[in-house]
Amino acid sequence: ALTVGAVGAGIVLGASPASAHVSIQEDVQAADSYALLSFGVPHGCDESPTTKVRIQLPDSIPTATPSINPNWDIEIIKEQLDPPLETGHGEALTERISEVVFTAKTPLEPGYRDDLKLTVHIPAEAAGTTLAFPTIQECVGGQTAWTQVASDSQNPDELESPARMVTVTA
Repeated sequence: ALTVGAVGAGIVLGASPASAHVSIQEDVQAADSYALLSFGVPHGCDESPTTKVRIQLPDSIPTATPSINPNWDIEIIKEQLDPPLETGHGEALTERISEVVFTAKTPLEPGYRDDLKLTVHIPAEAAGTTLAFPTIQECVGGQTAWTQVASDSQNPDELESPARMVTVTA
């Protein structure tokens, strides 16, 4: 239940898998810790400049704090929680951040790269699981949806556009 499951699984849009590649540099994290995740954007879609990167959060991560990057505008997308989520600090969250959208102030040209950073709390309950961060890279000409999540019987290396993954240790 802590993995993304059906969120965006199997959806592939736009360019071919070799045309673009968004990655998470810190792909192993400890449970019950705060993690700074860097989403690297190394090039565009089929040599088309990157204009937007949409990062979806796993259901088990209700909040994220994006780092300011002077090259990108940031939009936070929220959804209502029903029932509210108890935080353990005497508070309840009535909404969660479901997606963080980075829009390039100037399209990121092929041959250049940038890092888009989010700080998230990795829940204690996630120990021993893998969390998926489906990411959609939009470009001047097309897009690539890095949203596929392997089923238990599937080899993740066979996916055309795999979601960005974080392995959670105890």
